Amino acid sequence: SMSNESMSNESMSNESMSNESMSNISQLVRDTPRTSPIVRPKAPPPPLLTKLLEGTGIHFNGIEPTDIQVYDRATYRRVLTRGSLGFGEAYMDNLWDCPQLDTLFTTLLRTDIDQKLRSLPRLRLLLTFASAQITQQLLNLQSRARAFTVAERHYDIGNELFVTMLDPTLSYSCGYWAHANTLEAAQLAKLDIICRKLDLQPGERLLDIGCGWGGLAAYAAKHYGVKVSGITVSREQLALARQRCAGLPVHLTLMDYRDLTGTYDKIASVGMFEHVGQKNYAAFFANVARLLAPNGIMLLHTIGNVVTRPITDPWIEHYIFPNGKIPSAQELTQALETHLVLRDWHEFGHDYDKTLMAWWHNFDKGWPALARSGKYNERFYRMWKYYLHVCAATFRSGQSQLWQLVLTRRGERPDYRSMRPQP
Repeated sequence: SMSNESMSNESMSNESMSNESMSNISQLVRDTPRTSPIVRPKAPPPPLLTKLLEGTGIHFNGIEPTDIQVYDRATYRRVLTRGSLGFGEAYMDNLWDCPQLDTLFTTLLRTDIDQKLRSLPRLRLLLTFASAQITQQLLNLQSRARAFTVAERHYDIGNELFVTMLDPTLSYSCGYWAHANTLEAAQLAKLDIICRKLDLQPGERLLDIGCGWGGLAAYAAKHYGVKVSGITVSREQLALARQRCAGLPVHLTLMDYRDLTGTYDKIASVGMFEHVGQKNYAAFFANVARLLAPNGIMLLHTIGNVVTRPITDPWIEHYIFPNGKIPSAQELTQALETHLVLRDWHEFGHDYDKTLMAWWHNFDKGWPALARSGKYNERFYRMWKYYLHVCAATFRSGQSQLWQLVLTRRGERPDYRSMRPQP
């Protein structure tokens, strides 16, 4: 997954309390006609927001492809009262547009628009931000009872969507583009890097925590001769992954990671840690240490925040990845040091920008067929477009990174040497 933080992780509220913001995926997944008005009247911005954009090169209703074209004054009210949640919802409702969303978001993030927004005297937004921060810090939003929520609201919204958007391996995580010219080549390179870092040997037992549609499981079984056990919280993923791994030494199960038992020579978790939650980080790594065989190796592939942030962006949390939390380096090291030893840390977040934009082009190209299926409407299209572009911008602007960590138990594998593909 995804995972993925946008205009203001700290300043925007999780105010999903209004009737408008409480609309969920089930309300989006229905068929309505797609309309794109050619000429629409523009709504002038309030001076407060005009001043906010000074120095960014972005303007309201300007002539550049990165300018924000506002068609309804409600857009400004939503931004001033609900921050990024309101901004994203206004886009979904077709109240504003921009020809180059990814560049717009990248520019805003590079100019610290979130900090500027926080400086505005908006009592309601400040109060709702404080409420969201308290909620996310005090409650365990990734508890056992909530473990399957993200699957129900994201991964289970239709395999045809992900088949359309992803490459043939159905890898829903960052590819490795150093020597790749296509999305599939980048994802195959990523899968091979994982297997090589794990030092997979024929006959070993590999545990894939968050196996998705079985891309890593199938690749490792075919090319490295290992036996794979994989778990997911998504019923849709599980059904298709089992079909794709048929005939291979791969066993896939619907399960929360906290219920795992057994012993494994190697463990991988790719794009799943973003759903674990800070309150569960230590327990996650304790489970890994318990499941690893002597001299075992674990690889963690996760999105990372360049700074520690207390809350998840409210738009992403509400519409894309409910209960998600992107870790910072500080949060990771504090949680794992009691249980495991860090042997390697590899960052290649710039490749996630290219991966997300490749997904966007696949999604946009395949949209007519998805629309004809009757499961996805225009508001869903705009939601998904916003999601992919804003996430690409977080990596392009440097606010997000992509990490691969190699971990062992203390005192084991002291001679471990990781690898990097040759430039």
